[in-house]
Amino acid sequence: MRIILFSGKGGVGKTTISAATAYRLSKLGYKTIVVSLDPAHSLGDSFDILEQEKINAKGLPIKINDSLYIQEIDVQEEIDRYWGDVYRFLELLFNTTGLSEMVSEELAILPGMEEVTSLLYVNKYYREKEFDVLILDLPPTGESLRFVSMPTVLKWYMKKIFRVERTIMKVARPIAQRITDVPLPDDEYFKALENFYEKLKGVDELLIDPQITSVRLVANPEKMVLKESQRAMLYFNLFGTNVDAVIVNKVLPPTLSECESMSKWIITQKRYLEEMEALFYPIPIFKVPLMEDEVVGEEKLNILADLIYGDKDPSEVFFKEKPYEFLEEESGYTVKLRAPFLTKDGLSILKSNGEIVVRWKNFKSHIMLPRKLRDYEPVGAKLEGGILKIRLQK
Repeated sequence: MRIILFSGKGGVGKTTISAATAYRLSKLGYKTIVVSLDPAHSLGDSFDILEQEKINAKGLPIKINDSLYIQEIDVQEEIDRYWGDVYRFLELLFNTTGLSEMVSEELAILPGMEEVTSLLYVNKYYREKEFDVLILDLPPTGESLRFVSMPTVLKWYMKKIFRVERTIMKVARPIAQRITDVPLPDDEYFKALENFYEKLKGVDELLIDPQITSVRLVANPEKMVLKESQRAMLYFNLFGTNVDAVIVNKVLPPTLSECESMSKWIITQKRYLEEMEALFYPIPIFKVPLMEDEVVGEEKLNILADLIYGDKDPSEVFFKEKPYEFLEEESGYTVKLRAPFLTKDGLSILKSNGEIVVRWKNFKSHIMLPRKLRDYEPVGAKLEGGILKIRLQK
């Protein structure tokens, strides 16, 4: 089974591109499901599904054709299915503090519940092998990063804290109930967490297997979008999740340069498109022209899929190597950059605005530094077997 995650800044067209990719895969004979984690839930709109049909589905898959299903996660429905005891305890806790019942219900839906629930579906669909491809339409970048980090956090909590916390509560609960009215989690609460975690086991391995899972970043040729996409690539790279393509959406066609009001936009976009080669090297970039009308319905999605992939199979892994990685050394850190064509002649390396910039002839690569390494400076470099190793020290 292939798992493809679409991530990017809000408004760049992730949902539409997810839908177009899924539609193309279904036409190629892959049984495909698209799961939307985005709170905006416009996936059904992309396929022109009636609102009543989405409401009736209650967060369960909706059939588009014999090979294609879509699913919009409804957090309230998922709470009833999987979070019951946990949710009821949190609601009671908030209500005890004096908050109204309505406010308590809203606050009991903690950040991360949607992401964790969707991880459960990833594991479920992978284990059941019902589908050939699972596509996840992720929420905007920040929530996407929480999605890929959640398995690691949960694993740490269950191994280090959960059993200790459960044991302490068994001992402390009878005593505490005599001296306070504040509700304490009971054993049903801990059983719910444990059962949920059991259903999630192994999902962390799926997300870092490049043969199974790929992230595709969706961006527009705009400064703020590019910077956020660059940060997203850094974080996905640090978590070990493979980014196999960048899809640049809404590229203005050169023919519009004849229009005076659009000519500056064309020039600006051209500059950012050139910059993207440096920001995302060596990940392949798919440039998608701005369509003449909104992309709604299967016919338009098919046209968009042609513009994105041409004759390529979207289930293919387009890139499978880490573009760069950070290695801790005794005296600092080393950045390893894949650059098989570089030579020492004319090579320069400098630090600028929290990035390492590598220049060689017409080639330029930007490596964004994690916050921990922002104070480190490049002090030396070595070319070895097509890998450029840059030493960083404070």
